[in-house]
Amino acid sequence: MRIAFITAGAAGMYCGSCMRDNALVSALIARGHDALLIPTYTPIRTDDPDASQRRVFFGGINVFLQHKSRLFRHTPRLFDRLLDFPRLLKWVSRFASRTPYSVLGSLTISMLEGQDGNQRKELHKLIDWLKTEIQPEVILLTNVLLSGIAPQLQSELNVPILATLQGDDIFLEALPEADRKICLELIRTNSMSFDGFISTSEFYANDMAKYLQIDRKKIRVVYPGISLRGHGGIRPPAPVPALRIGYFARICPEKGFHNLIDAFIRLRQMPGSRPYTLRASGWLGDNQRAYFVEQMKELETAGLRDQFEYIESPDHASKVRFLNNIDVLSVPTVYHEPKGLYLLEAWANGVPVVQPAHGSFPELIELTGAGLLVPPNDPHALALGLRRVLDDVTLRETMSQKGRNAVATRFHAGAMAEQTEQLLYEYVRGQKTVIA
Repeated sequence: MRIAFITAGAAGMYCGSCMRDNALVSALIARGHDALLIPTYTPIRTDDPDASQRRVFFGGINVFLQHKSRLFRHTPRLFDRLLDFPRLLKWVSRFASRTPYSVLGSLTISMLEGQDGNQRKELHKLIDWLKTEIQPEVILLTNVLLSGIAPQLQSELNVPILATLQGDDIFLEALPEADRKICLELIRTNSMSFDGFISTSEFYANDMAKYLQIDRKKIRVVYPGISLRGHGGIRPPAPVPALRIGYFARICPEKGFHNLIDAFIRLRQMPGSRPYTLRASGWLGDNQRAYFVEQMKELETAGLRDQFEYIESPDHASKVRFLNNIDVLSVPTVYHEPKGLYLLEAWANGVPVVQPAHGSFPELIELTGAGLLVPPNDPHALALGLRRVLDDVTLRETMSQKGRNAVATRFHAGAMAEQTEQLLYEYVRGQKTVIA
């Protein structure tokens, strides 16, 4: 099956959606499919081998210039290709990552307008390439923020078109209300061009059905999976009593880094508390440096700055090494997480988790038994949950084994690819087929 996955680069950041898409496409290729991961805006960034196409469509520079000036809506394609050069886009991404979502409203609206937007020239380039060079049997957009291209794809290529739901509302909710309202109306209209949708959890399927006014029956759930490459080695013995709490995600308010800092301080101040330490790693963008400094001041005031270690956003080997040197993971998000890849990565390395009881976390923890749930945005409850896992060796070891087993049998990229393959065959051939 020839499958075109159209994804969105995240301006040089490590992005959970890009990493999931990359793992899925790699696993589908391993299963014998001609799967192409086609980046838009910027090249993707992942710590696994990059399976995406070198060419970037809707390059961020062209999209921006065409939105701002009529001149660039009529430039020759050769000139546009120069602006889409991957190294140039990667360099510009360093500055784009500082742009808050809230100022991108008008540009998002233009993209969602598709054929009627300022980037129609970019849309025609993509369609020409798909029709003449790729000729896919099915197209999958990996978020509905790209849905402006769906109506034209439907009319020009006449193949099934699906969309993945995996975090679009997070971006939309950051837009000004007036812009968000227009975007939602456009997405709902564009969504009529999709044959179906794939969600990363039952929670998110139900939530987005209401949010986007989609028929829930059109949304199928395929749980995320990770590549097992490098994961699952032998863990070094825990340094009792100085057990280690870990945070592995983007450093930002929405991921709840401040909640974990608050919980850690409360935990260390509890009577009888052991000398637990806190370690954090993940993408820290320039626009979040001030936020990070604020959290460090909180630790200094509590006299615990020397009990915290931050490790710069690592490569794959360093990530696995980081996870093998913590005893419990917590990413206490403020928003409702639709995927939770960092939980799967922790479990693959035998690390239990303590998470807020919202988003996909209750679903994942119920399916695995590899963590505890605590009330959301409650640092005291989080501190108690962390202490329970850290102080109960039997509980920690039981959760560790359950997490390993769950990822090895269910939440790996191969399983995700097999389920996706079966679903896509239903649209392409009208039947379920499995490639051995």
